[in-house]
Amino acid sequence: MTPDQSPTLKSGFTTGTAAAAATKGALLLLLTDQAPDHVFVRFLTGEKIRIQIHTCARVGAQSARCSVIKDAGDDPDVTHKAEIGALVTYPVTNATESVVITGGKGVGRVTKPGLGIPVGEPAITEGPRKMIVQSVQEIEQQYGIQGAVATELFVPQGEILAQKTLNARLGIVGGISILGTTGVVRPMSHEAYIATIDAALSVAGAAGLEQVILATGRRSERYSQMRWNKLSEEAFIQIGDYFQMSLSKVAEKGLKKASLTVFFGKAVKMAQGVPHTHAAKTRLSLQKLSEWAFESTGRRSLAGRIAAANTARHALDYILPEFPEVIAQVGNRIVTSARRFAGPGVQIQSVIYDFEGNVIFDSEKTG
Repeated sequence: MTPDQSPTLKSGFTTGTAAAAATKGALLLLLTDQAPDHVFVRFLTGEKIRIQIHTCARVGAQSARCSVIKDAGDDPDVTHKAEIGALVTYPVTNATESVVITGGKGVGRVTKPGLGIPVGEPAITEGPRKMIVQSVQEIEQQYGIQGAVATELFVPQGEILAQKTLNARLGIVGGISILGTTGVVRPMSHEAYIATIDAALSVAGAAGLEQVILATGRRSERYSQMRWNKLSEEAFIQIGDYFQMSLSKVAEKGLKKASLTVFFGKAVKMAQGVPHTHAAKTRLSLQKLSEWAFESTGRRSLAGRIAAANTARHALDYILPEFPEVIAQVGNRIVTSARRFAGPGVQIQSVIYDFEGNVIFDSEKTG
């Protein structure tokens, strides 16, 4: 059974779905003069979801404002429980589109190329736009109306929430992004994280960078920023556990070099070539490390201590400073694995930190 199929985990919906629901609710109020208790929104997969309306009120003869509370299910992110709203105006005269979608308070604005959204436009991706148009069209068909509809999306706490994301580095300022590919958030799918990695690599490519620094988290990224202090912030990308996916996307974006910067524990998992490092079991990783230690040093006692260690940190105490060749075995295997994921067109560098942030391996110096 895959994580997405787990019967105990609850699916949720994206910020884009929330925006579509709020738009639909406000348009219904304008047409019926009654604030709906809930609306049904169709995902881009074809499935429907019932979404509760949080607030809904007229703000003029031709405008209404509604909001919903985003529910990310059992895979919560920073926007879980955030209020997402839409100010809808109907009819709109002199509109160039049948559904005009703009961003208001708390919706970020794009300031850098590479995101698939023109610079200066609100950070509302294609999926949410399709869902909003689809929701409006359903109401138009139901009530037989014609004329353009305008919806201005807003997120009251968007600027605060954005501070907990990587939006600023991606060139999204003033709030959060309205995201989603299908509209549904499935537990453990980490759709938003993958989308962030993809967007960050696109921004790096659009900025003309040839090298990106792939760190697995904030600490490794921080040490890497000190090490490569002349590189622009767009070069630094947190990939989490997405080893294979990140390298394949580096190649897809046409970037020339990827420097993987990791702590020793994650390094051992990457060295095994597992596509997603969270899935690699620590005990199996230490068994592999034990085998590599014996290959490198011929010392059965060292191999035995490593195999019996509780954690990679514990094992590292046995390895350094006496056996740097074991670290080199791990680092060179990372390069081999990454090359397999990225293909021949990407130059790979691996840098391993100890748990205090000291560099204990650099493939370009000792590989």
